[in-house]
Amino acid sequence: MRPFQGSATAAGRWSEDWGRVSADPELVLLLAATDTASVEGISAAGATPASRRQTAAADAELLWFGPGRPLPHALPPLPAGVTPALISQVVVATLALSPLVVDLGCPVAPGCPHLRLPGLAGAGAARCLSSGRAMAPERVLALLEQGRRWGETLGRRQPGRPLLLAECVPGGTSTAQALLTGLGVEVEGLMSGSLLHPAHGLKATLVAQGLAAAGLEPGAAHEPLAVLAAVGDPMQPLAAGLVLAAAAASQPVLLAGGGQMAAVLALALALAPPWQRSAIVRHVAVGTTAWVAGECHSNLALVLERIGHHWQVQPLGLAADLRFHGPIHPALAAYERGFVKEGVGAGGLALLWQLTGRSPEALARACDRACRQLLESNRGADPPRRPGN
Repeated sequence: MRPFQGSATAAGRWSEDWGRVSADPELVLLLAATDTASVEGISAAGATPASRRQTAAADAELLWFGPGRPLPHALPPLPAGVTPALISQVVVATLALSPLVVDLGCPVAPGCPHLRLPGLAGAGAARCLSSGRAMAPERVLALLEQGRRWGETLGRRQPGRPLLLAECVPGGTSTAQALLTGLGVEVEGLMSGSLLHPAHGLKATLVAQGLAAAGLEPGAAHEPLAVLAAVGDPMQPLAAGLVLAAAAASQPVLLAGGGQMAAVLALALALAPPWQRSAIVRHVAVGTTAWVAGECHSNLALVLERIGHHWQVQPLGLAADLRFHGPIHPALAAYERGFVKEGVGAGGLALLWQLTGRSPEALARACDRACRQLLESNRGADPPRRPGN
């Protein structure tokens, strides 16, 4: 585990706070959808726009059920590699964690135990960010307030318990770029994604179209809720509300992901009063994989640096040491060639693995075994009956 943004001192202090409470972290996986994922060439979280409609459901099911049985929904085919939910599942199973899966209106509901928030999920996927009308303002506010209330409840239930937030939002790096741009942070050409070469030009075009359609001037810092309504996705306000409540309660938070979680951090900073911002970056770290932290086609460290400069704080970014070198299944070796890279909290959960004293080499071996089991068990098997919600 190493800080790729922020100081070693800050990383050590955050790790110490994380380990101070003996309880397992509260693991929350937020599933959301945006029609941005249907734009051809925008995402590899499923080889086709149609397959991406069930990506979140299938990934949540793999996290819950594991690789040893067929899933209610087939994992969407990828251009290369295997879903990062596999990495997350290995950590969850080994550490005996109990993930809370939250569906914020995906087109296909997961066939595993999950929470579907009444009144918030029914609005479905966000519109494509290029429309400038991604979500109704009322939905944005409701999601934010739900996140705040939920975070306050979690903090009261077990004070100081760490919170690990993960997401699965196909098309979400594009809405993250749009959100950051609308908040006044210049990130064009810096954001990663599931494609081998991130679609920087396409993303920039969509962002420009969305901001123009909403009447938001490029390069200026706009009111956060207006930006969310124009170009955001449902995961962002709920996650930011959770972060704000956790930081106010001095609860350590690991935002498990790359650019999408950097955007959540930026949103929390934008919504917070100035005096609270230093507390947010003290208690919150963005945790990602080595493949995102070291990617030559993006620069998450610079994204976090620019977020820090904009709000006069120093965000902390941590990278897991997990690598897939040596004898490994080809679907995992694809990560080393630049495919997939991150998702479903893989980087943050790989960091959690290391925080418990386990080696990244042991995680790689466990992922190799799980990958072979996954591909074998889902070859021509009948799907199980879907459980009730």
